[in-house]
Amino acid sequence: MGFLSSLFGPSVPTITAEELSEKLKFGKHPLVLDVRQPEEFRTGHIAGAKLIPLNDLHKQMGDLPKGREIVCICASGSRSTSAAKMLAKEGFNVLNVQGGMLAWRRAKLPVQK
Repeated sequence: MGFLSSLFGPSVPTITAEELSEKLKFGKHPLVLDVRQPEEFRTGHIAGAKLIPLNDLHKQMGDLPKGREIVCICASGSRSTSAAKMLAKEGFNVLNVQGGMLAWRRAKLPVQK
């Protein structure tokens, strides 16, 4: 492990909003993990997304499937990067959505309320 990864945790692969949309349509259906706050989630989220606010993730990590790909998302990609690093450190197969829900909405992808 290099100096930076020991400081900041492992780097996590990213996925674009469009790539996630394709994966959800045609792929193996990863678990979409939304790490925003409940109020943010209610304003619109990806259909089927599981809400676990970043502050609660360490407590609820045991409820997540180890054998399934997890895609983390937040508003802009910052909190989900932290969540993805936390999960990767624990051995989860995880990706982070670049640009978060802002990118999802910008791509005019469907949002559920």
